Parts: sequence; structure tokens; C-alpha cells
Amino acid sequence: MVYKRILLKLSGEALLGDRSYGIDPKRIAQYAKDIKSILDLGVEVAIVIGGGNIFRGVSAASNGIDRVQGDYMGMLATVINGMALQSSLEEEKIQTRLQTAIKIEAVAEPYIKRKAVRHLEKKRVVIFGGGTGNPFFTTDSAAVLRAIEVSADVILKGTRVDGVYDSDPEKNEKAVKFDFISFSDVIGKNLKVMDSTAFTLSQENNLPIIVFNMNKPGNLLNVIKGDKIGTLIKN
Repeated sequence: MVYKRILLKLSGEALLGDRSYGIDPKRIAQYAKDIKSILDLGVEVAIVIGGGNIFRGVSAASNGIDRVQGDYMGMLATVINGMALQSSLEEEKIQTRLQTAIKIEAVAEPYIKRKAVRHLEKKRVVIFGGGTGNPFFTTDSAAVLRAIEVSADVILKGTRVDGVYDSDPEKNEKAVKFDFISFSDVIGKNLKVMDSTAFTLSQENNLPIIVFNMNKPGNLLNVIKGDKIGTLIKN
């Protein structure tokens, strides 16, 4: 086992499955099984999930909704996804805690760093909802921030593609995949791995990122075992 404590970043869009909107129960159930497979090895798991399958603040701003208001709506969407993932994990008999940056005591604990770390030490999966709690910051930024705060060894960014490419592999079939790339090369090549705030924060804190295809069952476990899956980004 290469990593003791990880922060798993999931996109909201990944929960769509074959749908155009909402949450695919089969996809989220697969995620829960994959997460259980690494918990069984003793890995401590924190999760940040996006909300783009339900609502995206930036898109809303272009359609006449105030940007700040739209971002808060997006934060609430991440809480909905967090609740759905929590339910699926509990179906697998996994102990979980959902913590949110915005206080919603009826459904989740408020985010408290020491509590989060204690939950992780007790082998509970901690899901962080509500982004950073501030508009203008993405869930990528929230993922890096929480990973640093709870002293995660790595950020595992689960996506629909199997790593970082020199161009969009869904649009260019000749796109070349990187097995390893440095933070400086990602910036120099202007590759869109995460938003710039999140990426710079990760670089400054020497926190490696692995980008991999979360939609392939077993990939998460293979990453934890140290197999060369996806793309490793570090200083």
C-alpha cells in the first residue's frame, strides 16, 4: 500500500453515467464498492465531490443569475451529491461522516478540521460538501485545501478519462497521454488539470495529484497498490 490517507476528488459530472442530468444509481454504487476495496486495506479516505451534474454557478451566471448566488446554489448541489454518496457507502456498511462548509446541521456536521481528522483515524469516510464555503472558488480548490488541512498523502482526481493528455482525448484521437508530468510542465503547457488556484496551492504544498479514470471498476484499488495508472503530477 503506497498511501495511508488520500483525498479522492470526484466530479459531479462523473455521477451522470449515461444520463444528461442527476445521479446514476449504478455509477454511484460502483464508486461505493471501489471505495470499500481500499478501506479494506486500511486506507483513510476523505472525499470532495463536485455539483456540476445538478447545478454549475459559472453557467448560471451567464444566464442572468447573480454569480455569487449561483455559486452558493452550486455549493448546495455538492451537498446533495455528498448525501447520495454517503447513502451508497452506508449500503456497503461503511461508516461515514458528511461535513459541510455551510452549516446545514439537519443533514451534516459543520466542517471542523480536528473532527475530520479524528473521523479519518477511526476509519470513517469523511465527505466534504459545500466547497470552501465561499463563492468564486471551485471544488478543485476545496479538494486541495481539505487535503492539506487533513494531511492527505495525495489527491486522487477521478475523472472520465485515464489521465492527463496534451490535448482533449475526447476530441482528438491522436492526443498523447503523460504517465508523469511535473507541476511546472502542466503550467507551461497550459494543461487544464485543475483550476489555477487549486493547482498552485497543490504545487506550493508539494501535494502530488494522480489523475485517473474512476469509471473503470478496480482502478482506484490499483492506484492505491502503486500500479502505473493515470498520470502522476508532482514537483
